[in-house]
Amino acid sequence: MFRPDPAQPTKNVFVNKTPNSGYCANYPNQCAENVMFSIRVPVNFNASRFLLPGEGIPVKAPANWRRLTVTNADTQEVETVEIRITGIGSTYRLSQPAKELTGADDDLEGHRALWTTSSWVNAAAPCLFSGNLPYGPSHYGFFWKTPVEARCTKYTAFMIPTISFETLDFAYELRTPNPLNMSSGLYTGSMAYSIGPAGDFDFGSVLRPDDASLNLDFVLDVQHTLKIDLPPGANNVTLEPAGGWASWLDSGRKPTQVFRDQLFYISASSRFKVMMLCNSPGGNTCRLGSAEGNTTDIQVWMSLPPGISGPGSPGQTVTRHRLNFNTWAGPFQPGLYVDRKPGTLHFDMTPFAIDFLLRPGVADRLRGNVTVIWDSDV
Repeated sequence: MFRPDPAQPTKNVFVNKTPNSGYCANYPNQCAENVMFSIRVPVNFNASRFLLPGEGIPVKAPANWRRLTVTNADTQEVETVEIRITGIGSTYRLSQPAKELTGADDDLEGHRALWTTSSWVNAAAPCLFSGNLPYGPSHYGFFWKTPVEARCTKYTAFMIPTISFETLDFAYELRTPNPLNMSSGLYTGSMAYSIGPAGDFDFGSVLRPDDASLNLDFVLDVQHTLKIDLPPGANNVTLEPAGGWASWLDSGRKPTQVFRDQLFYISASSRFKVMMLCNSPGGNTCRLGSAEGNTTDIQVWMSLPPGISGPGSPGQTVTRHRLNFNTWAGPFQPGLYVDRKPGTLHFDMTPFAIDFLLRPGVADRLRGNVTVIWDSDV
């Protein structure tokens, strides 16, 4: 899931909400140190025959990065997720205690003696040790890290009449897309693995799984924020010259600009677009009017806070981007989660309108409605 965090606006990553099972559920500290997640699946491996001394059990996991496509069901947008298996484990079970097979004095020594290179707590190369797991007279748990995709083989030192591996644990690592570039919604996809001899998860030709396939279903839940806040009274915008109307009223000095810069606050974690509408359009601008029949065109511009870039200008702050009537502007793309940062709407009368209205004998008040829409559905 991705949900923007105001306390960490630069943390633009997904949070894995899948509960751990198996190894990481039982040994959370070991997994936390290595940023690992694990899943236990009910797949068992049973030997098709006895194992002779010197015979190997190769253990292999799909440790290379693999790519899958996830799709937003509403927008049909697609993104890529990558996954690799970073650890594999199980518990082997013997038909009789290990010390009886080896003649050892105790259970632990029996499990050590059963294999040519110590017990299964010590991984066979190129797999790596991860931590201790429980054992008993005839069973032994293990979990190995898989830094590369290769067979990690343990060799028997004694004949083993019957052996099986109960359940399959695996740890995984994910690479997810940048959620700021994604639309809100659920993105789903699936990754299929084969299990068994010469498969993705492989315990050799003698040990056969009771299920030959494993499908991992992915759901990426993107919950974006787009919110606009106006200061109290900011929905009423009054256009006037800098310093007010005194110079015009007292001395007839015509202002060069009649405007208002209106503050707003924006919170945004994903791209959005903006449109301007008005009750009395004039071409691509909005128009104010009065009961006296006077009208004037006003232009509207938008400036956004740092961290949001405009179309065709990645990484550059949006300054006075022109808004046109009934036309979408954008998309505008946050580079990080922007949490209630100030932006500005600039309302300007055109020079022609100033010259037309500010002439001797004209006294009027013009009004109009301008609506600005921010929309995350790009």
